[in-house]
Amino acid sequence: MMIDRAGYPFIAGALIPAVALAAIGQPLWSSPCVAVALAFLFFFRDPERHAEAPADTVISPADGRVMVAGPPEPNAAPPGAWTQVSVFLSPLDVHVNRIPVSGRVTRVDYHRGAFRAAYKPEATIENERNEIWIEGNGRTVVCRQITGVLVRRVVCRVKAGDEVRAGQRFGVMKFGSRIDLFLPEGTRLLVAPGDRVKAGLTRLATL
Repeated sequence: MMIDRAGYPFIAGALIPAVALAAIGQPLWSSPCVAVALAFLFFFRDPERHAEAPADTVISPADGRVMVAGPPEPNAAPPGAWTQVSVFLSPLDVHVNRIPVSGRVTRVDYHRGAFRAAYKPEATIENERNEIWIEGNGRTVVCRQITGVLVRRVVCRVKAGDEVRAGQRFGVMKFGSRIDLFLPEGTRLLVAPGDRVKAGLTRLATL
C-alpha cells in the first residue's frame, strides 16, 4: 500500500528518535516512538482505487460518513442554487482526497478561518478551507476541503486550468475533518445521511 507523501515528515519524526534510542541500548524508550510511527503510517495510507462510472456520475471525494445529502445548510453554499453532500472523516478513515467529477478546474480558493469541530454546521463557512471548482459537460461542482479541531492544514495539489478525472487523487487532509460538495440543483442523489462512503469508489449522485 502506498503512503501519501504528506505523511513523510511525521513518520520520519517518529522513526528517527526510535532508531537513536535503540542504538544507545534503550529499546523500551524507543517503543512508543515506533508505535507513533505506525499510527502515522496508518493515517497516511493511500490504497489504490479505480473509479469506473459514467461521465455524469459524482464519485465520493473522501472516505467517511455522509452528514448532509439534500438542500444546503443555511449560508453554507456558494451563491446560486445547489444541492449539498457533506462527508465527515474520522481519524481512522483514509484521508487522501479524490476528484468527484471529470472536467477542468476553473478556480481554487483558499480561505483562512477557525478550527471548530468539523461536524458542526458552522464549520463549513467559519473554518479554514479550500474550494475547488470543477466544470464538466456544462455543469459546475464545488468541492470544499474543511479543517477541524485536529486538522490544521489541507493539502491541495491541483490548480486552475488543470484537466482532472473522477477518482484522481488531488490532496489530503490531516487528522480528521470534512468535505462538502455542492452540486447543481436537481442533481439525483444516490446516498443519504448516515451512509458510509469511500473516496474514488462510492457513487454519490447523478448529474
